[in-house]
Amino acid sequence: MKDEANKAKNSRLRDYLQLTKPSLTIMVVFSSVISYLLAPKVVEYDWLMIALLFVGGYCVTGSANAMNQVVEKDTDAMMKRTASRPVASGRMSVKEGWIFSIVVGVVGVFLLTYFFNPLSGMLAAFSLFLYAFVYTPLKKVSAIAVLMGAVPGALPCLIGWAAGNDAVFGYGEVKNWGGWVLFFLQFLWQFPHFWAIAWIAHKDYSGAGFRLLPAEKGPTKFTAIQTVMYAVLLIPVCVLPYVIELTEFGTTKGKVCLVLVMLANLFLVGQCVRLYREMNAKAARRVMFSSYIYLPIVLLAFLASKT
Repeated sequence: MKDEANKAKNSRLRDYLQLTKPSLTIMVVFSSVISYLLAPKVVEYDWLMIALLFVGGYCVTGSANAMNQVVEKDTDAMMKRTASRPVASGRMSVKEGWIFSIVVGVVGVFLLTYFFNPLSGMLAAFSLFLYAFVYTPLKKVSAIAVLMGAVPGALPCLIGWAAGNDAVFGYGEVKNWGGWVLFFLQFLWQFPHFWAIAWIAHKDYSGAGFRLLPAEKGPTKFTAIQTVMYAVLLIPVCVLPYVIELTEFGTTKGKVCLVLVMLANLFLVGQCVRLYREMNAKAARRVMFSSYIYLPIVLLAFLASKT
């Protein structure tokens, strides 16, 4: 009896963890933590504060993902890749899903507000609202949902910056605008990243009524050229941290990091061009995996060359 109770408890814990989409959430929180460390006011690593930011960010992002799964339980049940999710499969009730997501979201906003500042908490709450109540319902209306979803997807950078710098607008030194540079970097990055995923999962998405690709006919040359365009736009944005002196350029370390950033950009652009030429799921998968590699390389290079 005790073993069965433990198994049931562990199964429920796994369901709660699955609701937060841990792999996606960790990647999002990673960008928030790096943005925090890049803030000019953060001059040393306080591991307790880093851990608190990680936990708070995880709770907020996990809450948004959980709400997304509760709202989309019917469409999730229609798609093979999402049918096993806790609410979609019936292992967890809608009520329990809502209670979990609301409690976790409140905890996350509280941690950011109490241990950092009200600004980071307000940005986190705004991000959660946009993701769960604007982006999620728009997915069945128009591909404009991707644009709207890119805003809460990029806000973690601004949240981390606000947590470290106590402001999101530049006062004094020009490098205080770095939070917006990081925001626009992650904002633009999401388009080739997400459209590659939508290309691969197009049949599932369209069958569930989602309209997420820029062309109504599905994967087309127009979609592919859009990934190229946004990947190219990332290049000048990646130069801005050096222009505003958030990161070093005059040192050997700074130059090496800039070279790494540019190589990462060229690699991503190359994969997007390859998608345009080959027009298949295999090429889209390369874009997807390239984007996963791209973001940590660029953000860590910025951190390594921080002024």
